Amino acid sequence: MKNENNKGIQRLVNATRFTFKGIRSAWSNEEAFRQESLVLILVIPAGLFFGETLVQKGLFICVWLLVLIIELLNSALESVVDRIGYEKHPLSGQAKDMGSAAVFIGICLSFIIWGAIICERFVF
Repeated sequence: MKNENNKGIQRLVNATRFTFKGIRSAWSNEEAFRQESLVLILVIPAGLFFGETLVQKGLFICVWLLVLIIELLNSALESVVDRIGYEKHPLSGQAKDMGSAAVFIGICLSFIIWGAIICERFVF
């Protein structure tokens, strides 16, 4: 259902409110999101320290923000699958497994970028 009164500044206010509601929900209900958010607290100062250029510093931090984005999408997918029903179904398991795989690939991407920049700066 589309709300016709949800335009202009009011739409931005509502979108911001829904955003923070989603972050609070993820923090309250998703252990993986809390863990990955805590890693971000370590990643930010480490990225600022190890990054030589502004681009390197940005990559260090943004690649971990990407992990959080993927985790939020995975959590949303799991919520929708659970809303449909808790009975075991191959497609439900497949959807959840693919979401988990997306998070894993995002974490791997983060390690690859971190490793490449650190090697470029300190090894080669």
